Amino acid sequence: MTTSDPYPRPSDPYPRPSGPHPAPAGPAARSLDQRLDAIARQPFRAKFHLSGRDRVTAELRGPATLRWHARDLVARRLAPAAPYKDGKQTPYRGHPVFVAQHATATCCRGCLRKWHGIPEGRQLSRAELAYVVDVICRWIEREVAGG
Repeated sequence: MTTSDPYPRPSDPYPRPSGPHPAPAGPAARSLDQRLDAIARQPFRAKFHLSGRDRVTAELRGPATLRWHARDLVARRLAPAAPYKDGKQTPYRGHPVFVAQHATATCCRGCLRKWHGIPEGRQLSRAELAYVVDVICRWIEREVAGG
């Protein structure tokens, strides 16, 4: 009996760039902050915070590693046109990226549609993938800085 990974690594349609991914700065960061503030006003989203092992992981791994983890997890679990177990594919804890996905409404394609205007039923574009990763990483950065 063989088991297959329900989240297979495709021949990466989003190849890893050779240099580091800088976090957005200036107007892009302010725009993300405004979006995150609006989402955080929703009671369900507001209750998510990094704590315990997830906070320690975020602090020890650092932003560059977490950005790569976020990109990998989003590319495998959220970017396909019809993600495996969509709506239930993101655990609530176990990695800072998972917590951030729920806090930022980037946990499933339905939330991406509702909160970020990214349509369902098609693969995420490179720009959309980068945007989702930026949102997740900005939330984690704010959580770690808020201490």
